[in-house]
Amino acid sequence: MKPTAANILLVAGLSILLVGTCWAGLRLHRLALQRENIKEDYSLSNSVTFGLFSVDQWRDRVSEVIGGEIDDYHITPKQRKAMQAAVEKQLHGLVSETVAEINKPQKGLLNKLKKIAFNALADSAEIQAQVKPFAKTIVTKVSSPKSEARLKSIASSKFHQLEAQTYDSTRVANYTVTQYIYKKYRVSDPITFNKKINDELAGIHTRSKQSVICMLGCVLAALLLWFALRKQVHLQTMLFIFALLFALVLLIIGSILPVIEVDARIESLDLLLMGEKVNFQNQVLFYQSKSIVGIVGTLMGQEKPDAVVIGSLVMLFILILPLVRLIAKGVYILCPKTIAGHPAMRYLTFETAKWDMADVMIVGMLMTYIGLNGILKSQLSALNFHTPSLNVVTANGSSLQAGFFIFAGYVAFASLLSFILKKITPHEN
Repeated sequence: MKPTAANILLVAGLSILLVGTCWAGLRLHRLALQRENIKEDYSLSNSVTFGLFSVDQWRDRVSEVIGGEIDDYHITPKQRKAMQAAVEKQLHGLVSETVAEINKPQKGLLNKLKKIAFNALADSAEIQAQVKPFAKTIVTKVSSPKSEARLKSIASSKFHQLEAQTYDSTRVANYTVTQYIYKKYRVSDPITFNKKINDELAGIHTRSKQSVICMLGCVLAALLLWFALRKQVHLQTMLFIFALLFALVLLIIGSILPVIEVDARIESLDLLLMGEKVNFQNQVLFYQSKSIVGIVGTLMGQEKPDAVVIGSLVMLFILILPLVRLIAKGVYILCPKTIAGHPAMRYLTFETAKWDMADVMIVGMLMTYIGLNGILKSQLSALNFHTPSLNVVTANGSSLQAGFFIFAGYVAFASLLSFILKKITPHEN
């Protein structure tokens, strides 16, 4: 290719598009790391272990409800009336039992004299008549503001004793995690924390979408430019090399970006207790985000031999072999026939496509997402309750991430390159 002004402009334009693709890919990677760190902090802070499954959290919420009930307690006229009736009943029974006991046949001179004196001086009917005013006096004394305050004080002290004895082993860990995360995000309460996290995630989502569009847009622009110059035979080798570089960027970025995110949570739980709501919000049941490289690392990091074998196969046929095929295509298109025509080089360039499992990985990830998403929806729907006393709403935030679409873009682009190579190759196939 002669270094004409048009050719220099073409190389400069393709270089700008390649740099734009790399910049967008690196930006995507940085945003993905930020998102993963934020989501992990959010999941840890809102974990069911430190929330819905924590005795301390239930103690605090129930204490608030019961403490409020104690503070707001007052004896109503209806309760006062019922209390007086109960006191009268008890006093009438006590008087009747006492009179019956005294009027029993007595033994001994002293007991007989007591019986005679009682019957002479006391009238059981008069005593029974005094029960009602006496009961009223007792109820009035008990229901006075001073007595109510004393009763509240006794109830509160006993409840606080019980509250102090109720705790679990997550108290220290929960406090440490909460203080660390709140300090990290410069917040002081869960409401502000959740709002800040949601705002940051929304911003990252917008910027990530822009980066994906920019990255794939640069690749598409280069492809359209190549299509426009398809009849310029002397430019095909240079255009193909640039295309290989674009494919390499797509492969690398698509491999290190998260491809699937699993997020299952209890969005809200409202329990009606003594007329007051006990509420839990955004309780994360499970969160995990993995890239293809992360999946390989997880499999190979396990102690089970079968997991290590599977991880090795995934790395070989989905990461290493596609990279080798791209390099082989570049060597084949650039080198003279003596090198490009070597059986090993021709095999790597044209025959290894049947061993390349990148397209299978795309289908596998898609099927995994569909199956996992269906299972999560089924399991989470079983946790939904809508009753007068209990309302539970779950949420499934699982989704395909940018890495899936970038890797799918690589698979499509690599297939197109294999087709084009057979059309423009300077050597016989």
